[in-house]
Amino acid sequence: MMQTYTPAVRTFLPLFYVAWADGMLSPSEVALIHDRIDEIESLTESEMKQLKRWSDPTQWPSDRVFKTWLELIKEAAGDLDNKALSSLAEVGVAVGERAARAGVTAPGSSATESAIRDLQEVLGLRGLEQFRSVSREAAEEDPALQLLTEDIQRLLDGEHVHWRRKVRALLADPVFEVRKHPTKEAQRKQVSEWLAYLAEHGLGKVSYPIETGGQADIGAYAAVFETIALHDLSLAIKFGVHFGLFGGSILNLGTERHHREYLPNVGDLSLPGCFAMTETGHGSNVRDLETTAIYDPDTGLIDVHSPSFRAGKEYIGNALDSQMASVFAQLIVQGENHGVHAILVPIRDAEGQLLEGIRIEDNGYKMGLNGVDNGRIWFDHVKVPRENLLDRFGKITVTGRYESPIGNPSKRFFTMLGTLVGGRICVGKAGLSAAKVGLTIAVKYALHRRQFGPDKHSSETIIMDYPTHQRRLLPKLSKVYAAHFALEHLMKRYARNNEEEVREIETIAAGLKSYATWLATDTIQECREACGGKGYLWINRFADLKADSDIFATFEGDNTVLMQLVAKGLLGQFKDAFHEAGFLGVYRYLRSQATDSLVTINPIYKRKTDADHLVDTAFFNHAFRFRERKLLHTLSDRMRTMLKKRITPYDIFLRTQTHMVALAQAHVELVLLQQFVEEVDRLDGDLKVLMLEVLRLFALSTIEDHKGWYLEHDYMEGIKTKAIRRQVDRLCRELRQQVGVLVDGFGIPDGLIGAPIAFQEFS
Repeated sequence: MMQTYTPAVRTFLPLFYVAWADGMLSPSEVALIHDRIDEIESLTESEMKQLKRWSDPTQWPSDRVFKTWLELIKEAAGDLDNKALSSLAEVGVAVGERAARAGVTAPGSSATESAIRDLQEVLGLRGLEQFRSVSREAAEEDPALQLLTEDIQRLLDGEHVHWRRKVRALLADPVFEVRKHPTKEAQRKQVSEWLAYLAEHGLGKVSYPIETGGQADIGAYAAVFETIALHDLSLAIKFGVHFGLFGGSILNLGTERHHREYLPNVGDLSLPGCFAMTETGHGSNVRDLETTAIYDPDTGLIDVHSPSFRAGKEYIGNALDSQMASVFAQLIVQGENHGVHAILVPIRDAEGQLLEGIRIEDNGYKMGLNGVDNGRIWFDHVKVPRENLLDRFGKITVTGRYESPIGNPSKRFFTMLGTLVGGRICVGKAGLSAAKVGLTIAVKYALHRRQFGPDKHSSETIIMDYPTHQRRLLPKLSKVYAAHFALEHLMKRYARNNEEEVREIETIAAGLKSYATWLATDTIQECREACGGKGYLWINRFADLKADSDIFATFEGDNTVLMQLVAKGLLGQFKDAFHEAGFLGVYRYLRSQATDSLVTINPIYKRKTDADHLVDTAFFNHAFRFRERKLLHTLSDRMRTMLKKRITPYDIFLRTQTHMVALAQAHVELVLLQQFVEEVDRLDGDLKVLMLEVLRLFALSTIEDHKGWYLEHDYMEGIKTKAIRRQVDRLCRELRQQVGVLVDGFGIPDGLIGAPIAFQEFS
């Protein structure tokens, strides 16, 4: 408890209070604090340990602790406007002396005061004036809202709060200051330096096995990745390409031999690598890649070759910095093609010079993410040892034969790709991070920006009080919360590595990645517009947020293609039947599932508009499920009719693509709803009350988005859609009072928000 702190420890309270209130302490600042503490000889070992613990970024003080510190400081220092107390050091000494009792001064108070003065200067703190400012702000804040904000952040941070705090602390270091770079080369150099800094602090290897220096925690890696995305998306992508894709291919497609040999060097960045899958001529069609990897039994070498210009590896992140590539190619052994496999191919020497047979071109400037060195790679009969084949699912024996634990080539292909699904989940999370930053900037700006008023004698109106502004931002905020919970739940399922859930997880990951990245694009644009001309200034971040996140809709799988995969997964009931039996197998499944009592609606239900019904989660579930099942039912009818007309299954697929995408969207939204409901059911108190309102806004605004479809399919009448619109308006009005809490709950420190317009003095 605080009252047991020694006088010497209490002397530091004002310094720590202001330092933490000013923002997250960076590693360099922590090192300075530790150095000064070590120099105070009068401090005991336990006092030093306690003070160092207070400066640990992973032990961010809670709002309750802040409040207690403030009470102790005020109690000891009395009237803080007393001019006799002119610095944080003097306030600290006053706190220590009061605690020492009977007029006995705090042990080592002279040395302590000197150390605090030095720290106040090197940390750039404004001293007593700043303490007065932050203490007044704390006094003005509603304690209940403070606690609610803390509860929301705890909820969103989840089980990996330690890693999120560590990343936030690192990104607060001055080394991560964002600058406008004149060229892509300068920006790439900056991002590479940042990446090395993160690797130095062990963040890149958290998903790798413990025996290779990692933590064997893919969930922690995802938390690190999405937190980095709050700062700079070029850094997040370069981090993900090297540690997630390149390292992940070794981890998931290789064996223990590959893990031991490569992952330690991948983890500390001494072996920079890239993930060479996509080709110019085939895009998302991985199965038909042209690059070949032909095994020569006489030499024991694999010949990796690009047979045409179109076979060049396209848009490969980290291509210009890497020494090795994980190359996906058609593996040919004894004249037989065994399908796409991954082979580790050195492409540069330790000095950065291209190796023989390797050709690499810079993709050049892009719309965004110019801090990532994307390039094209061609291979001209490059020879690598047989051992470089990542052979978890298919190996070449010493006798030159191909062996695989999975006999079916199609199943083997999808199993290999399925191990990389974590990348799609992480991209969805990073897109959501960009949306969170955009919403935080736009909401904070709207809470202090004033525009127009009733008349010239009245003060102008805060723009968040305008219903149109609430309508622009709050429904999207609710959808970001829904996507956060769904992606967190999916990552937990993925981390459990349950083979029985693999196909379903792949399907949901494809859908949630698409939903989250499309949502990010729409949200960032709306937030930019909501900030007017100020949002158009580069310094306020929307330029980079828009440009850098736009590509998320097309990498790690084009969103429209991924949504077709979701529909195929649904049609195949997440079974191997789809991949093995093709479209006829899908049709047989459809016929068995086509009838559903859910598609028949009572006429009274269509017109039911009472408030209790419209905000009931049972109604949400019924409406979302109806849309999914109705689309499945009508898709079945269309496919059955076409088959009767002897239309080929492939042509049926082409003719129903848009229907399939609509079905996939309905399924993904149902997943979002169900996970949000489960999350709210686990909560209690004020947090549950608030999250239930956010859930209702998500559900009703989503139904409103599809009101045309619901009207077309006679699920509801106009009187009900109008009532839903009024409920959305009401929820926006009510949540306006907590909108600041909802964005503060994202836990983005002021330094990472970055945009000046988010802070009142820049409005």
